[in-house]
Amino acid sequence: MYYAYAIKSLSFDYYYKGHCHDLERRLAQHNAGKTRSIRAYIPFRLVYFESFQTESEAVKREKYFKTAAGRRYLKLKIDAL
Repeated sequence: MYYAYAIKSLSFDYYYKGHCHDLERRLAQHNAGKTRSIRAYIPFRLVYFESFQTESEAVKREKYFKTAAGRRYLKLKIDAL
């Protein structure tokens, strides 16, 4: 199982979108500072994810999340929670 996900910084108004195979392990890596580009925004919490059978589907969805339409979609989904 593969995942496309969005995490939100607890300290800043910053969202990160990505894809992975193990969602819990990846969130732990982010919060441990293993992703250099977002280290300044630690800590994070998972705010949204979708699961897929193939990695290519997850990558495609991650790319969508990074578009203007994808950001609007995520905002609607996250605000509804």
